[in-house]
Amino acid sequence: MPESNPGKPSTAPGGPPPARRASSGGGGVRPKRPSLGGGAPAQDRELRAQGRQTVQRLLEAGLAEFDVNGFQAVRVDDIVRRAKTSHGTFYLYFANKEDLFKALLSDALVDMSALVDEFPVVTRNDSGRTALRRWVSAFCDVYAAHASVIRILSQAEIVGEEVFGDGLQVMFRLSEAITQGMTAAARRDGSEAPAGHAELTGVALLMMLERINYLLTVEVRLPREEMVDRLTAIIFASFHYS
Repeated sequence: MPESNPGKPSTAPGGPPPARRASSGGGGVRPKRPSLGGGAPAQDRELRAQGRQTVQRLLEAGLAEFDVNGFQAVRVDDIVRRAKTSHGTFYLYFANKEDLFKALLSDALVDMSALVDEFPVVTRNDSGRTALRRWVSAFCDVYAAHASVIRILSQAEIVGEEVFGDGLQVMFRLSEAITQGMTAAARRDGSEAPAGHAELTGVALLMMLERINYLLTVEVRLPREEMVDRLTAIIFASFHYS
């Protein structure tokens, strides 16, 4: 029987992060995380509160196992042991570990897609730089929240072409958002647009953002605010807004 009150998902430390609040389009709250609907076996039914709690426990266990041992080494045995549940319960909600990873990825893609919509029109003044810095900071927050999933996604031979393609599509949309946001002000006021191939600049800058955030999640420790400042300055200058 469908639930009338879906409740609020818990946010246990180390578990999948909650969906981001939308910062544009009226400031509403985004729907609950897609992952809480479970994987393929659960898609044709609406889960009750207990079912969603079980799904969340399995997601948290899977994410912890992937983070510690790597995607390839993890077995369903490891996930159910950490989640303190049974294989039968696992297969009520997920077809296999790949299916669970896709559920985790769906949350990451929702949050990364929100960044596409949130990229500002960056004007050639302090307010434009400030708006850009807020976006860079938001990108770093989203990356940190989904770091384990994004690291796995970057390995196409592990996750498969279809899943890798989903992530690649979002990355292209992000690079387009950067390009459009950084050049829109110049087009709008008729001033000189940045020289060179702006699209390639956008792709290169996004790759820089991704790689620096990747390093921060695995081995390098840098002052966060200084890192955000420097990344903002580089992006700003790259489109001749120095």
